[in-house]
Amino acid sequence: MQKKHEDWVYEWSKFKDSTQFLFQEWIYPHTLNDFQDKRVLDAGCGPGHHVRLVAPFAREVVGMDLNTGPIAREELKQFPNVTVWDEDLARAKSDRPFDMVYCVGVIPHTDNPDQSFENLKNLTRKGGILIIWACSFEGNFLNRTLVEWLKRKFILKLPKQILFYLAAATTLLLYPFVWTIYLLPFLKMLPFYEYFGNFRKLTFKRNMQNVFDRLNAPQTIFITKQQMERWFNNQDFDQVHVSSYKGISWRGSGIKK
Repeated sequence: MQKKHEDWVYEWSKFKDSTQFLFQEWIYPHTLNDFQDKRVLDAGCGPGHHVRLVAPFAREVVGMDLNTGPIAREELKQFPNVTVWDEDLARAKSDRPFDMVYCVGVIPHTDNPDQSFENLKNLTRKGGILIIWACSFEGNFLNRTLVEWLKRKFILKLPKQILFYLAAATTLLLYPFVWTIYLLPFLKMLPFYEYFGNFRKLTFKRNMQNVFDRLNAPQTIFITKQQMERWFNNQDFDQVHVSSYKGISWRGSGIKK
């Protein structure tokens, strides 16, 4: 069983997110209308910010998280069709499979992404939709090498309050580059060029959340395109979709056979 991590409790007690356009792009080609009257599972719901977007459409939503159940319950108490489970997405069971299962950004932080995916597939009914968004191996050389090394050696040992201010300072330092060099079309080969297009659309606090999340995650296993395509294979799924998002993540989905 995966360990509980207080790191996530601290993060989601500090940050809130109501950015709808990101969620809609992460679940592409599906839309919020696809959740209409469905029984839905948010696997790794954090504080429930995506559940909040889905709940007005769905018949029932289960938010599942090993670490942040109390925070999610408080944040989602206004929705009568929402339940929160304190479960490990790699091992959770349900008497009834779900019409739609989505897992946004969480599988890379589990001990065994392959096992986590298989369990989520088992939680999806035949004819149901499974959606995964995950940080990619491709396009993340600096994150995989420099940032992850710094985390292991130094960053994860810092008090969380110091890490909070480090994330704020790092975010602030990025702005001059994002609004100058990263606007030049002939420099599209720079790392994170596409990603910083979103950076310019978001508030400082939302960008800081992204930075904090990368520095705070106890572990990250970057997902390859080959792995995503192996998960969403044509033997197990119809209408498979696998695509890159902003050059640093994968979107995968399919209808379970």
